[in-house]
Amino acid sequence: MKVISPRVHGMLDYGTIALFALAPTLFNFDGPYATACYVLAAGYLLITLMTDFPLGIFRMIPFPMHGGLELVSGLALLAVPFLFGFHDDNHEARNFFMGMGMLFLGSWLLTDWRADTHTHTNPRNSMMPNHQH
Repeated sequence: MKVISPRVHGMLDYGTIALFALAPTLFNFDGPYATACYVLAAGYLLITLMTDFPLGIFRMIPFPMHGGLELVSGLALLAVPFLFGFHDDNHEARNFFMGMGMLFLGSWLLTDWRADTHTHTNPRNSMMPNHQH
């Protein structure tokens, strides 16, 4: 059941970016855990801004490709604590990264990746004369 539209998915993306950016403060992460959160927030912001969907700006990444990146990211986030050996060292970081992995996978499962992403006019295109939508 695909209940998340491209627009709602965009809202979730921006919320996820904020959560990654705030996680070091919210969960007292420092060092590599904080750095990873900031890098993930910046990278995910870039991907979201570049995605061709209602809340994207540059619209260079097809929405289904965004979905593929989200699937890979979700699996990677689940594996990160084990790949980098902190599954026993920092339980808060382990739980955060694994929780985010589950969130990504849940979002991937519930998003309609084949939905029409152009149901709303791109504001940049609406200023162009005689533009066909």
